[in-house]
Amino acid sequence: MTVRNWELVGAPNARDLGGLVGLDGRRVRAGRLIRTPALGRLADEDLPVLGKLQPACLVDLRDASEMVVAPPDRLVGEPRVVHLPVHDPAHPVFTYVSAMLLGHDLDAYAELAEQGTPAAMEAIYRWFVTGESARAGFGAAVRLAAGAENLPLLFHCTAGKDRTGWLTVVLLTALGVDRAVIRADYLRNNELTESLREVMVTAMNRRQPDLDPATVRPVLEVRPEYLDAAYDEVGRVHGSFGAYLRDGLGVTDETLAALRDNLLE
Repeated sequence: MTVRNWELVGAPNARDLGGLVGLDGRRVRAGRLIRTPALGRLADEDLPVLGKLQPACLVDLRDASEMVVAPPDRLVGEPRVVHLPVHDPAHPVFTYVSAMLLGHDLDAYAELAEQGTPAAMEAIYRWFVTGESARAGFGAAVRLAAGAENLPLLFHCTAGKDRTGWLTVVLLTALGVDRAVIRADYLRNNELTESLREVMVTAMNRRQPDLDPATVRPVLEVRPEYLDAAYDEVGRVHGSFGAYLRDGLGVTDETLAALRDNLLE
């Protein structure tokens, strides 16, 4: 079951990573790795679709401060739920995204707007590589994905684009998927959420007429320069992605082998 065969009304950028070509021409198994935004906005008609996917494990990358103000995930069955918070309160982008998605007042984020949201987003992506909770969370998620008992694995953050996007990069790189293919999946978020973004920007402008859409769009989108900031940080700190997996995330050769055995055809 791939992204071409299903969609979630309440999670338009959800998709199955199956079918992508990895190491030695072996494809990622369909229905094994599923990336989504938070599932609290799923529609009733989404629940049978989620039921067919039958995730055994759900990885939630949100912090408790994000979860408490969001609708609870709508789940089907009894997947193992693992919270691996990738969050740093020093980076207000995390709460800014949540505030926008939930329609909260954005006046508290004036300093972020002055800093420049694209620059703030690039800083977040560099932190994904070096931040303590980021390395712990992403490393633990890779180890979960390597276990057959945790598959299918569904993983999400709030919007399903940044933390979820980088974890997707990590998993697909470990599986040997070409970097250009990984980039295309990352950027696909913009196509899938275009209508939703416009609705959100319009709604925010109604609530806050003085809000400049130019300060909002960079946080609602993914951009090549965000991903490049993370890649550059990997190179700067570790020299290679393989060294980042090993030394930054604690992914052993045994874990890498299990990941490929269980997720590649």
